[in-house]
Amino acid sequence: VILEFIPYKPNCAHSDIIFSHLFSTVPTAHSLPVVMMSVCLCLCPAVQSQNLVTDNVAVVEGEVAVISCRVKNNDDSVIQLLNPNRQTIYFRDVRPLKDARFQLVNFSDNELRVSLSNVTLSDEGRYVCQLYTDPPQEAYADITVLIPPGNPIIESREGQVIEGNETEMTCTAMGSKPAATIRWMKGDKELQGKSKVEEMYDTMFTVTSQLTFTVTKEDDGVPVVCIVDHPAVKDVQAQTYLVVHYKPEVKIVVEFPDGLPREGQNMELSCQAKGKPHPQQINWVKVDDDLPSHALITGPDLYIENLNKTYNGTYRCFAANSVGESYDDYILYVYDSRAGEGAPRAVDHAVIGGVVAVVVFAMLCLLIILGRYFARHKGTYFTHEAKGADDAADADTAIINAEGGHNNSDEKKEYYI
Repeated sequence: VILEFIPYKPNCAHSDIIFSHLFSTVPTAHSLPVVMMSVCLCLCPAVQSQNLVTDNVAVVEGEVAVISCRVKNNDDSVIQLLNPNRQTIYFRDVRPLKDARFQLVNFSDNELRVSLSNVTLSDEGRYVCQLYTDPPQEAYADITVLIPPGNPIIESREGQVIEGNETEMTCTAMGSKPAATIRWMKGDKELQGKSKVEEMYDTMFTVTSQLTFTVTKEDDGVPVVCIVDHPAVKDVQAQTYLVVHYKPEVKIVVEFPDGLPREGQNMELSCQAKGKPHPQQINWVKVDDDLPSHALITGPDLYIENLNKTYNGTYRCFAANSVGESYDDYILYVYDSRAGEGAPRAVDHAVIGGVVAVVVFAMLCLLIILGRYFARHKGTYFTHEAKGADDAADADTAIINAEGGHNNSDEKKEYYI
């Protein structure tokens, strides 16, 4: 048996091995049949993976999209780009399609890069990168067209809000793709609204967000901002300013005199009122009594001449606007005309009185201590009685007679407790 190998190098893209068998019988001297077989082998070099890749593209309507078809280890195979309708946009570096918006950016053995300008919504879809091998290889690039929303519109239920009431605002972002999201800010604080998404034609969306909150007087003049977030745009916003009405805040200020009001002096009290709208009406009264007959009211000020003690009492200032009414009180106490001079002496007498009280207390404590000391120590003394005094003619005789017997006399003791 004779085996013959015949090298053969066909198109190796098929990766097939071709066998050709040829059998023949040849007589020999030994009259034994000889079988001759020829084998045709496909000798192909090793084929490397070509790895055709591309990327998805997101582009804003009206801008430029770039599609890149990339090949690793290309063996001179042809690259082409097809549109979603499977029409050839570029075959190598040739553009069969007549749409001039497609332009060649780069062409090489490893890349075909094409730009599409002035993108519209109709350009959205799946584009095909194709590599002419056997079998052909394909990779897909999805173009997503982003449509930014129009300028947001912010509306308030009422233009003016009274302190303590609720207000409601809405913000609308129309005609976007995909749907936008809406955030709210009041000053530097973020608030949570409720959003509603409505789908329109051609997968366009309108988003409406509603915000409800309670206002305070501190909110007056604070901006409320509606912020629209979308992949196509950044920091699109609309804002409005809160107008909050609140009742007046009232405070009475003493313009003069300085210090304690004394008899004979003049006094001026000023009623300072702040509110929105601004208070248009300010009144002065004396609680439970009438104002002094010669008191003068000029706008928000109350002027009283020649103070005396009959003017003592509570003076009240009222301020009112369309929201409500508020007031503040001032308690007047008129001192003697020399009240300011007598104050230091009054302080001196108080100090002296305190010192005297301390001294008296110390003496009482000393007497108590001495009394307890003498109570604990006993004192003794002796008394002498004359003996024979009853028999003596007179006192002198009794003393003389007693001198001799004094030493032997009984000793009597008395105790003092």
